[in-house]
Amino acid sequence: MKKFMLLSLALLAMFTLTGCDAIGTIFEAGMWWGIFLVAVVIGLIFWLLGRGRK
Repeated sequence: MKKFMLLSLALLAMFTLTGCDAIGTIFEAGMWWGIFLVAVVIGLIFWLLGRGRK
């Protein structure tokens, strides 16, 4: 019984850690997407300000 409990605990840990890793990857991709969008918006603002001065 103790061996079964240890095995089930190990399986549970493997499944939950894999899920956390997947969530971490999703958030990391989201972070880079957000940084890219902020850079595009800042570039667009500078372009519009430069265009307005001419």
